[in-house]
Amino acid sequence: MKLKKSFSIPNTFTLVFFIIVAAAIATWIIPGGEFVRETVQVGDSFREVVVPGSYHQVENQPQIWQVFSVFFNGFVKTANIIVFIFIVGGAFWIFNHTKAIDVGISAFLKTMEKIQRMKMFEKVNVNVIVIVCIMVMFSLFGAVFGMSEETIAFVIIFIPLAISMGYDSIVGVSMCYLAVHVGFAGAVFNPFTIGIAQGLADLPAFSGLEYRTLCWVVFTTIAILFVLWYARKIKKNPQSSPMYKLDDYWRKRSNIATENEIIEVKRNKLSWIVWGFLLLLFIYLSITNPYTNIALTGTVYSLPVIPIVTVLFLVLGLVSLRKGVQFFILNLLLFTVLFLIIGVLGYQWYVMEIATLFFVLGIASGIAYGIGIDSIFKLFLEGCKDIMNAALIVGLAGGIIIILQDGKIIDTILYSMSNGMKNAGETGSLTMMYLFQNALNLIIPSGSAKAALTIPIMTQFADMVHISRQTMVLAFQFGDGITNMITPASGVLLGCLGVARIPYSIWAKWILRFILFLFIVGFLLLWTTLFFSFNGF
Repeated sequence: MKLKKSFSIPNTFTLVFFIIVAAAIATWIIPGGEFVRETVQVGDSFREVVVPGSYHQVENQPQIWQVFSVFFNGFVKTANIIVFIFIVGGAFWIFNHTKAIDVGISAFLKTMEKIQRMKMFEKVNVNVIVIVCIMVMFSLFGAVFGMSEETIAFVIIFIPLAISMGYDSIVGVSMCYLAVHVGFAGAVFNPFTIGIAQGLADLPAFSGLEYRTLCWVVFTTIAILFVLWYARKIKKNPQSSPMYKLDDYWRKRSNIATENEIIEVKRNKLSWIVWGFLLLLFIYLSITNPYTNIALTGTVYSLPVIPIVTVLFLVLGLVSLRKGVQFFILNLLLFTVLFLIIGVLGYQWYVMEIATLFFVLGIASGIAYGIGIDSIFKLFLEGCKDIMNAALIVGLAGGIIIILQDGKIIDTILYSMSNGMKNAGETGSLTMMYLFQNALNLIIPSGSAKAALTIPIMTQFADMVHISRQTMVLAFQFGDGITNMITPASGVLLGCLGVARIPYSIWAKWILRFILFLFIVGFLLLWTTLFFSFNGF
């Protein structure tokens, strides 16, 4: 008797290629049609929009061999996004090689241990402070630069910590993995989701900052309260944990993290040279740009932000250099984020400038750590290789819209969708967008792939049903992030659970309540943008 083969989710490239084939087949079936488009000024920029009521039928153009040429054409169409992904991926590979984040977390944990020994904190639940601080920090990592895969390495550090505090392995995983992906869902500056999606939607880079920050605060607060509620429950009754028996493995290995916590803090003269060079550069920028016009909540403020940042870099640079190279590299990351904010808000930076900023971070981190130039670029290429799948899928997925456009059916599809949803109103249409993005994320966890797959179509649809493109991107962002924490298609999730020795079934049952609640909160935050005016929306 033959056993039935278990179903396996196809590779993302396979899925996208099938979609391209389906799109090509559709060009033979769906009637051709077009809208008249006009260019209008929106703020300081111009945008091509659909003229309402201008749809008319035209002859369709069936696609055949174009199925095999869209990979090339898709690369051309999304070239700036692809280069952006390669540069950021390569830069962070160099940064991660320095172990700066590892050193920073280790120093943080040691500081909290010292605080716990102080008499004045005897009545304070330091464990709660530890959980809150770690979760806020990792949520920021997810929100600012899209940390995801790196959390696998930290699971083995935080599980013993959680066990030693009287909790279980689920709390340990939640402190880093859950926090990072909550930050990912409520991202503020994540270049791999917001950066790509806003670029494809023709929106200013990281616009809508104020409301996105509010969303991040809401999501992170909910996550922290949920984990603290669960941790308190386990603290009172350890046997109530679904991992109580399985966590014997961690309880018996109390010294499991010893070798991982011993990380050499380096010191070398090159880091001082990097600091001196960057300080001179900052001084030059302070002289040439003494004031920066920062646009916040519709108001423009002229502030001496670059001179202030320069003074901070002078002081914090000296302090961090005295502690060690990795602390100085963490300092570089901090000022990279600060300059990203200044550049976006004050100088209208886009993907080219932001990619350049991260490239400088990678090079400066490598030199400060003492890595040779040749090795730095080898690491950069390794990072590009690691991120290559995301870049390639953007190029391939970019061909979907090309097939639909060249086949003259994209406007017909949009026209049909708008007719089918016109009675649903803005709220109903936005709800359908949100549900679609969450459902798609269960199959394709890659945010960059989904952005390239859905944003070009959703952008035009949002224009037609009078939903802000910013709100549409927010629906994509929430849909991409929330279900990351439960989809079995996520290699990061399965990797973290594997290291933690948590069966997927136990994790899914535990996280489901949180996912559903966060899902509903996401609905409310999206709907709010329909009824209230926010900067960038």
